[in-house]
Amino acid sequence: MSFSTIEAFGRRAGCLVKSLASLPSGPAAEPPLNRVTPGSFLTLHYRLSGPDGEAVVDTFAGQPATLSLGTGDLAPAIEARLVGMAEGESATFELAPGEAFGERSPDLVQRVGRAMVERLGDGAGGYQVGDVVRFPTPDGGGGYAGVIREVDDETLTFDFNHPLAGRPVRFDVQLIGVL
Repeated sequence: MSFSTIEAFGRRAGCLVKSLASLPSGPAAEPPLNRVTPGSFLTLHYRLSGPDGEAVVDTFAGQPATLSLGTGDLAPAIEARLVGMAEGESATFELAPGEAFGERSPDLVQRVGRAMVERLGDGAGGYQVGDVVRFPTPDGGGGYAGVIREVDDETLTFDFNHPLAGRPVRFDVQLIGVL
C-alpha cells in the first residue's frame, strides 16, 4: 500500500470520525409531539366552569371528549387558546366576561305560549322555574335549549342565553390526542 493510499484512507477516516462526533449522543431523540392547529381532531378531557367554580361541563371523571376544531363544538375563544398546545399538555385558561359565550342579550329572553311549549318542547308538562327545555330548530336538523325564568297560566318565559354568557369562564384542559 502506498503512502498516498494510506493518506487518503486517513483523510476519509478522519471525516468519518468528525461526522460521527457531530451526531447527538445518548438516547434517540423523541419524535415531535403533535400540536393543535385549526381544524385538528382532538381527544381531550375538559372542565368548563363559571365564576363560582361550579362545572357546567366536566369530562375528567368519565370518557374524554372527541371533537374537531372549527365545527362549533367549542367557543371560538376557547379554540384559539388550544391552538399551539402539544399532545399530552394540560392547561387552565381564564376567559374574561363575555369572551367565551358573548354578552347576555335581553332579546334572548322570550315569552312562549304553553301550547307551543307542549307541542315543540321536550318536557312532560309541570314546568317549573329553573327547568331546561329543549326545542328543535325550525329546519329540524338541530336543537336549542332555554331555561324557564317565569311561569304563568298562559306562557312561560325562557332565557335562551348560554348559562355562562356575560360571565368569566375557566377552562381546564388535558390534551390526550391530536390528529
